Amino acid sequence: MYSELQPLLGALPSDESKYDIEKIKRAFLYAKQLHQGQFRLSGEPYVCHPVAVAEIALGLGLDTDSICAALLHDTVEDCSDKTNLSTICEMFGEEVTLLVDGLTKIVSVQVVDKEEAHIENIRKMLLAMTKDIRVIFIKLCDRLHNMRTLGVKREERRRDIALETMYIYAPLAHRLGMQRIKQELENLSLSYLDPIGYGEISDSVDAKYGQNRDLIENAKRNISERLDENRIAYVLEGRVKSVYSLYRKMYKQNKSLDEIYDFYALRIIVDTELACYTVLGLIHELFNSMPGRFKDYISTPKPNMYRSLHTTVIGHDGIPFEVQIRTHEMHHVAEYGIAAHWKYKSGATAKEEIDAKLRWISQLLEADDSTRDPDEFLHSFKTDIFQDETFVFTPKGDVISLPQGATVIDFAYAIHSAVGNKMIGAKINGMIVPIERVPQNGEIVEIITSNASKGPSRDWLKIVRTSEARNKIRSWFKKEQRAENIEFGRAEIEKELKRYGRPFTDAERNEVVEAVAKRVGVQGADDLYNTVGFGGLSISRLATRLKDEFDKIVKSVESEEAKEPPVRTVQAPRNLKRRSGIVIDGEYGCEVKFAKCCNPLPGDDIVGFVTKGYGISVHKCDCPNVAIGKKKPENDGRWVDTRWESDVGILGTSDLFEANLQVFVHDEIGVLANITKALADMKVSIMSISSSQKGDGSVTIINLKVGCKNVGHFHSIVSKLKSVQGVESVSRGFGA
Repeated sequence: MYSELQPLLGALPSDESKYDIEKIKRAFLYAKQLHQGQFRLSGEPYVCHPVAVAEIALGLGLDTDSICAALLHDTVEDCSDKTNLSTICEMFGEEVTLLVDGLTKIVSVQVVDKEEAHIENIRKMLLAMTKDIRVIFIKLCDRLHNMRTLGVKREERRRDIALETMYIYAPLAHRLGMQRIKQELENLSLSYLDPIGYGEISDSVDAKYGQNRDLIENAKRNISERLDENRIAYVLEGRVKSVYSLYRKMYKQNKSLDEIYDFYALRIIVDTELACYTVLGLIHELFNSMPGRFKDYISTPKPNMYRSLHTTVIGHDGIPFEVQIRTHEMHHVAEYGIAAHWKYKSGATAKEEIDAKLRWISQLLEADDSTRDPDEFLHSFKTDIFQDETFVFTPKGDVISLPQGATVIDFAYAIHSAVGNKMIGAKINGMIVPIERVPQNGEIVEIITSNASKGPSRDWLKIVRTSEARNKIRSWFKKEQRAENIEFGRAEIEKELKRYGRPFTDAERNEVVEAVAKRVGVQGADDLYNTVGFGGLSISRLATRLKDEFDKIVKSVESEEAKEPPVRTVQAPRNLKRRSGIVIDGEYGCEVKFAKCCNPLPGDDIVGFVTKGYGISVHKCDCPNVAIGKKKPENDGRWVDTRWESDVGILGTSDLFEANLQVFVHDEIGVLANITKALADMKVSIMSISSSQKGDGSVTIINLKVGCKNVGHFHSIVSKLKSVQGVESVSRGFGA
């Protein structure tokens, strides 16, 4: 009767006070009854799968209800004609039912769009985690067993599942500190995604370890003797870096196997935290340490609760290896992460600690509720779950963990929303830095605040990296700047509507905006403007919906016009002037846009290209895209003679056109400030500015977008910039 369950029963501790074995047996029998007649692709009875999942869950130290939920996790989905949540609740209680319900919801979402479905599944999974973290523990156990038995599926399906595992489940296990599961998921995924690369590295690992086995054994023997001399109780283990970790390091950093210094590692597990530091001193007495290769994750734990001392030393035979030193509790947490709380802690304290570690999930979901933008949600999810961490300090010595690439603005909001909202500057190690500066490990960051601050800037939304900061900035604008948000949002939507090349009546515009507002789930036009204004929805996400509603109006108007008798129209005077300042085939007032690839200025020789639905695109005659486009037969007849109006771009007028500049400078202190001062002296508006390194880093490229009146004005700007000390050259456009 319990033959399939014997491995699980045999793994249960002999002390029955922790587990209700009778309840586990009842759950198994019920699952076996429901799955009767169902088989896996391997030919095994289906019940073997939930039993295997339950065994993995037991290895994590999960409780009776978790084991029962693992046994029953597929019953509601796969046996809906035989059971339901109410029946499970009557038989096994509310806790088991909530876990089974959470597991079922993760896979039951049905959305037509594949990308939307993928994102919705992630969202549901995170929501289930906030209600009970055991849901994701069991889900990871389920995915691990599926990966172990993936070979029976067809190749395309294997790759899809392996990709999802590599990019969602393995990083999630890492974020939860469950390193043992994470490493196995990564290795199994890699074996299906790149079987050749996996095989080559695996063979190289076996060969290298075989060559140096004696060296590692000698190191272990030397360490054991020294620890015994000092009467330290310990467990000494050896390990080789996982195949996936080696694969990632070799390909990402372009290293050979011999250049990876933590290929070998010895792990020393002791009883107390004090003993960890004592052992560290003994290790450094025995072996020469490698500079810059020591990390203290005991005093500064990782966000996933990992604590350990790491040091890389050179063995007596010249072979480098890593030594990890930790306590038994630290080791269990390193292997099983948050799940380790079920073994070492219980009650309200454990619940509070777990909630604190999962705060990033709540923040991510709160941000999603604010935006409902799938692209934004996925970006935030990847940032929060995939990025490595940077540890920085407050002036008082508190440690703040940030994703790599996060700025000092992210740091300010990580401390408190009030600090971020009142921020006017920042210092790193006592030096004032730009607010977009990215702090590095170990730096001390101080946020300068002022009660006179008017709040965050909208530009900060483009700078910050964390969902927490982005959500808090949006919340400030949402609460404090509704009127301004509405105006800003209205201007953004108006700009998008102008791209359609057709004037709107007020009634038509309102009809389009109201319809789009309804489609995205906000109350009306003002609420839509407000949402765009505070960054809750991007114009790129609204563009398709705006175009759909615009097309409906056009079709409706054309249909009505078809019913009316023809009306004689009066042509506008040919010398009518419009803001574009462009004459097309002798006609004024044509709807045009200036091509971003070359940004033509008054005085440039120009040519027009008739686009599909967006008026005429104006290019410089020498633009590379013009040369390419004129070679395409399908563009015949779409190029039109184009010239500037005679009074456009005359110095002294208010007309401004965008001009792109690349300034090549030596990396000298203050050169950027001198450039911006030179432009300010000329009263030139800077629309955007960014920089990058060229080649070996000796030259910095500063990309500027400025307001320019005509070609003559542009040449004056270039001449002024060339006179700035440190500037090597200036060119037009953003080159490669």
